[in-house]
Amino acid sequence: MATAVLTPDQLDGQAARLHDTQAWQQIVTGWEHTAAEPTPAPAPAPGPGPARVSDWRGMLSVPVDQLIDDTLRALPAPPPHERPLPGRLGAMLPDRVHLWRRVGQSDLRPSVHLGHARQILAAWGWQNTPYRLRNARGARCVCGAMISAHRLGYGSLDTVDRAGAWLITELRAQGWPGLIGPWNRHPGRTAADALALVDATIRRASLAGQ
Repeated sequence: MATAVLTPDQLDGQAARLHDTQAWQQIVTGWEHTAAEPTPAPAPAPGPGPARVSDWRGMLSVPVDQLIDDTLRALPAPPPHERPLPGRLGAMLPDRVHLWRRVGQSDLRPSVHLGHARQILAAWGWQNTPYRLRNARGARCVCGAMISAHRLGYGSLDTVDRAGAWLITELRAQGWPGLIGPWNRHPGRTAADALALVDATIRRASLAGQ
């Protein structure tokens, strides 16, 4: 299966171009605004005497046990078990070795894709070698983790671009004017910083329904 190979600079550039489009700005405008909190209903006036704990059961048309059973049956089924992330040896192998894992995988929202990228950073490690997606031990930069998540079957290249645009949106909100790569290799940057950035971006994208 042929797939495009992106460098950190190419991913940065694509995400930046997407971030700067008018359509993208319309998508993210107002993401932080939520609906007003509902006004709480006034408390009922006290009755003539103290209410007994069992009084509310008389208001039900069906037994409590049946309500519980109906509620449990209405709950959504648990999500299917995801394929585990390859171990340290898998981290050191070229990403193209993992392309078979894309077979039969559906596309994802950018926030979900970033969740898999975060798992890669946490399990395989973070690195900030200039202009490198990974190091010899298999640790990834932020862009490298996103590309590896794509290779492992978690999101299309379009999803990777949109996830990158969300990362840039979060960086702008934090006052960083540049791209993801320079942020990743900035002196003093740590793995904790990288995970915190991804976490903040996941929250931002999720709040926007992405």
